[in-house]
Order: sequence, then C-alpha cells, then structure tokens
Amino acid sequence: MIEVRPGGRRRIDRVLSPDYVENLDQLDLVEVRARRDDAAQEETDLSYMRRLLHGRIDIVKAEQKRRATGGSQSVVDQLAAILADNAVGPAMGSGRYQTLEPSRAEAHRRHVEALVSDADLTDVVSLPDERLDLALRTYQAEEASVSQRRRQVQVVMDLLNEQIGSRYRAGSASVDDLLAAERAKREPS
Repeated sequence: MIEVRPGGRRRIDRVLSPDYVENLDQLDLVEVRARRDDAAQEETDLSYMRRLLHGRIDIVKAEQKRRATGGSQSVVDQLAAILADNAVGPAMGSGRYQTLEPSRAEAHRRHVEALVSDADLTDVVSLPDERLDLALRTYQAEEASVSQRRRQVQVVMDLLNEQIGSRYRAGSASVDDLLAAERAKREPS
C-alpha cells in the first residue's frame, strides 16, 4: 500500500501534504507551475505503476480462466492478446494528456515484483490455485491503493491548474511572458 508520510521527503509526501496547495494565491507563478509539474510527474509515476499492476492482474485472471475452462493454450502463448485487451478498451482515466515519462520506472517494477515475491508469473502454470488467488488479491489491493493516491494527486493538479488559469483570466499572468521564459530556457547561455 502506498502510504503518505506527513513531513516525508518523497515527492508523493510533498504533493499530498495539505500545505502544498495552501495559500497558492500568495506564491509566484513560477512556484505554482513548479508544484504543478511535480504533481504531474507523480501522477505519471502512479499511472505507470497502475499499468504494471493491471498487466499482472490480467495474467493471473487469464490463467485462472484457462484452468476453470480446461483450456489447453498456455498463458504465455496468449500473452500478447491478454495484455492488448486493456490497451484497446475504452479509456477509464482522467482524460489528461501527459508527455512525461515515469521517473522511477525500475523502482516501480521492483515494487510490483516484490508484492508477491514467490508468485513467479514467468511460470504461472506451475503456481497452485491458492497462490494465484493470493497474487490476484494482492495485486488488486495494491492497484486500489495506487488508484486512490493517483486520484488525490489529480485533485492537487486540478487546484494548481485552476490557480494558474485564474491568474491568466485576471490578467496577472501573461502568455507572452510564458513564451519569453520558454524561449530563454532553450537559448544557449
């Protein structure tokens, strides 16, 4: 389960701290944007972890279905189809377009693998039914925790985006200033 530690130093601890979005109107626009970007990176990382968990859930469910129906085709032979089923389904996310890459992809993979350390999904056929059941419950519980934290981070992002938008609407922020700042970042010093 993803725990948020008050006063913690991890990004999720900072982003989900109540003071992260307090008095936003008193912060300069650069700081509000930096906080929004941090929240967006955390949301990207949580989304990546959810995708890893969904893949494992799908593999376990496919093996359980194969056993229940007496299917002879191995899960390994069906792997591309199993993992593609959710990829072509309707989007269930927030509808946010993110261009960010996960910042801790390897750490997320290790975390998900450690959840059920003795349920090796590379040889899912050899796992007894009770291990498959435990693996499924564990992955589903972790996915629910990750999804909850992701929704909380999205609320923070929405508050930060609203603050930025309200400044543009009020005229205290300018698109011209933003574009000039972006050009200055790209120009060699």
